[in-house]
Amino acid sequence: MKLIAIDMDGTLLNSAGRVTAENAAAIKQAQAQGIEVVIATGRTYYTASGPLREADLRVPIICLNGADVRDQDGRQLTRIPLDASLFLEVDQACQEHGVHLEVCTNEGIYSKSKEKSLQIRLDIAQSANEQADEERVRRQFADYIASGYLRWTDHFQPLLDRGIDIYKLLLFSLDQEALAHVKHTFIACEAFCITSSAHHNLEINHRDAQKGIALERWAAKRGIDMNEVVAIGDNLNDLSMLQKAGRSVAMGNAEEEVKRICHWVTKTNNEHGVAYAIREMLQNV
Repeated sequence: MKLIAIDMDGTLLNSAGRVTAENAAAIKQAQAQGIEVVIATGRTYYTASGPLREADLRVPIICLNGADVRDQDGRQLTRIPLDASLFLEVDQACQEHGVHLEVCTNEGIYSKSKEKSLQIRLDIAQSANEQADEERVRRQFADYIASGYLRWTDHFQPLLDRGIDIYKLLLFSLDQEALAHVKHTFIACEAFCITSSAHHNLEINHRDAQKGIALERWAAKRGIDMNEVVAIGDNLNDLSMLQKAGRSVAMGNAEEEVKRICHWVTKTNNEHGVAYAIREMLQNV
């Protein structure tokens, strides 16, 4: 074991959205033994780096499912934006089916609805753990708005006119049929990778912006064989890295589809499942 890749929501983070002391200590223990640890998340760098900094963890971060890769000091190493013309097609389909669309860019996140943007975050938190702290999510949401990181717009075309990078599209609807319609429209599009991180969302990235591809490239640059890589996750956007890793670990709270393809299942994210998995594996190094 030379490299461990860890998801954040529902995996490294507990229902309070924090890295527990137990998880942080286990990661540092692995690092002290010469094992590299990298975070692989659907989050932006802005939203991923905060909880890690609070836990005093210095780690590289594969952000936005692989569309934005940062080193441990936050320097961007890789950027894989979506094709602008295809983005407009998704926007049109979302409007036709009443699906809310949020756009993750190099300037922050853009949305047309404050209410729906809050619902997205509550859905992700509740999907990761039923005991999610709703008040914490609301406070964090207010902080994003106050900082200017989460912004509102009536139309997305002006963003394209400015030439900004679009890294990920986040689609949300409580109407599963509407989400399915949009997914069906683009599922055959070879330019896209479509995944999910919660019960009521879809995530659309460039086809090369996947956690598994990013992890494979990260390992290759360091001369690490994928058989020596461990991946830990809980949701569908983790599947690509769990399938490529030599050893895959599902959280106790993971989706059943994730549990089925993993080598073993650890404890839940509220039971320090990451720490438990790392320590179990360190005993066999």
